[in-house]
Amino acid sequence: MLKAPSKVLDVDFVISTDRCLMSDHHGRAFIGFMATGPAVFIPERVWRWIACPKPRVDKYGRPRVAPYGLRKIEAALQDAGFKAYVIDPDYVPFYAGRARALLIGHHDYFAFGPPSNEWWMTTGREPVNRKSFIEFISNPAIWEAKSSRGLKVIVGGPAVWQWEVWPEARKRWPVDTLVDGEAEKVVVKLAEMVINGDPLPGKVVVKPGEEPTIEEIPDIKAPSSTGLVEIMRGCPRGCRFCSVTLRPLRFMPLDKIEREIRVNLEGGVRNVLLHSEDVLLYGADVVRPRAEPLLKLHGMVARYLEKYRAGFAWSHASLAAVKYAEEHGRIVSRISEMILDNDVRKFFGVEVGIETGSVRLARKIMPAKAAPYRIEEWPQIVEEAFAILADNNIVPAATFILGLPGETEEDVYDTIELIERLKPYPSLIVPMFFVPMGVLKGEKPFTRDLVKDYHIEAMVASALHTIKWAERIIERGYLGGIHGAPIRLILRRLLAYSERKIRQHASEYIEDLTVHGLTRQAEATA
Repeated sequence: MLKAPSKVLDVDFVISTDRCLMSDHHGRAFIGFMATGPAVFIPERVWRWIACPKPRVDKYGRPRVAPYGLRKIEAALQDAGFKAYVIDPDYVPFYAGRARALLIGHHDYFAFGPPSNEWWMTTGREPVNRKSFIEFISNPAIWEAKSSRGLKVIVGGPAVWQWEVWPEARKRWPVDTLVDGEAEKVVVKLAEMVINGDPLPGKVVVKPGEEPTIEEIPDIKAPSSTGLVEIMRGCPRGCRFCSVTLRPLRFMPLDKIEREIRVNLEGGVRNVLLHSEDVLLYGADVVRPRAEPLLKLHGMVARYLEKYRAGFAWSHASLAAVKYAEEHGRIVSRISEMILDNDVRKFFGVEVGIETGSVRLARKIMPAKAAPYRIEEWPQIVEEAFAILADNNIVPAATFILGLPGETEEDVYDTIELIERLKPYPSLIVPMFFVPMGVLKGEKPFTRDLVKDYHIEAMVASALHTIKWAERIIERGYLGGIHGAPIRLILRRLLAYSERKIRQHASEYIEDLTVHGLTRQAEATA
């Protein structure tokens, strides 16, 4: 039975995605990452409620908050004069029979990307996000509307490549068009084709030089999940495993950022999440952070945090930028002081990339990752940046990559040694299996059958580190308040369960890790 809204919109274009993305994740973006793994020790419906609860919807079936990328597509189409709205997935079946096209975006359609692929391969169980999206895209109402009324189905987003590496997908769900790249301009052209009844291309690739300019990127018109606001696009570091480096670098004007922050806060979101691939490079001199633009940006944000009693976070920052910013004008400390005087939690988080502890491998796959420092200093840069973040109550969620092309056993042990050096610093450290992207798109992915003992040692080391610090982060007020109490309880039980399972199934690897670490320490001392 279709779920009908209490009132109906006149709509040409419905924009949506599955429940794992169409959620506010209780206002904490990191909670959403639980959906990238399978449910353990509790029923899946409870797992989904923790990771991706349904946001409030209005009488038309429009969610109060939606993923930022979908909000951008909605704004682009509305600015072009089309009747286009983000619709909650529960109501998409009702609108499918009324719309001209359904537009879908996602970060990980079939759980082929990190970290979903890692949890899937190591546990042998389908991640929740994969199951959720397949449930969404398999709804009969979508395909009935396509066959009877000619509904067009267009998919895009960072994970659109997954429709091509799994050819069965387009046989099971015959979507009309794949959009690869920044879509604000091209989606308007596709909408015009749909309205005019023109045949749609099977795939559209936004090539270098065809990306939207700052002026062509619209402001969001309704709140984004977890208060995310984009401050820049692109990254100048050129890491070979990353697709973001293929995009040109553009900084959003301060007034544009402020307008979108207001949209979120006035819409009831009580969080500001500044998004870019490297927040500290906002207004930078290539890879050298500059104090003036960063302090202006965060000074503006701090005023809104105080007014709305809101939380705060960065999406991503590079560890080299953390080190440089602090050494040249105490920029990190000054930002922390102005933000945490107004943030309701007194600490905030950021995602960072360790990638590898091996200088040899770093030189090969990410030679500019340490810039403006030398790549030979990479392990020391990582440790110094972690210390700076710890001193300023900023908690990094770090990732490293296993199975990079050309990786050796010694490279992995260099990474394990670096993880051991990071023990004193509050942080989460998560392994990811290599997925071919960016310049390395033609390489083979790292699969379960390639996992060696030393890979398991690295996973165990990072898991025990993460469990220890996650417990303390929860104690410091993550998901504070009465509403967050049951979630905190379940998360604590999950951490205890995870630690027990790790120690149960990998005790021999923990022992090997300790012995190996002591041996390497002795060798280094000698």
